[in-house]
Amino acid sequence: MALKPLQDRIVIKVIEDTEQTSGGIFIPDSAKEKPQKGEVVAVGEGKVGDNGEREPMDVKVGDIILYAKYAGTDIKMDGVEYKILSIKDALAIVE
Repeated sequence: MALKPLQDRIVIKVIEDTEQTSGGIFIPDSAKEKPQKGEVVAVGEGKVGDNGEREPMDVKVGDIILYAKYAGTDIKMDGVEYKILSIKDALAIVE
């Protein structure tokens, strides 16, 4: 990956939900909800606090996270969808 996020930002690879229901019905793109889950692929160094020290990041590369529905900036590289988020838009780590 050629992206290196700055400060308190992270890059995630968007994880799409399945396009077919358990009953075998295919869901069209127009009826799907925006995905809110992704795999962290790059992490910035952290925000510099008032004391001049960097605040530690809560996530690491490889974590699967849930993020705010309309957060971040969408980008596409080599046919793969990524999203650049501020760490404050990461809501939870999926364990």
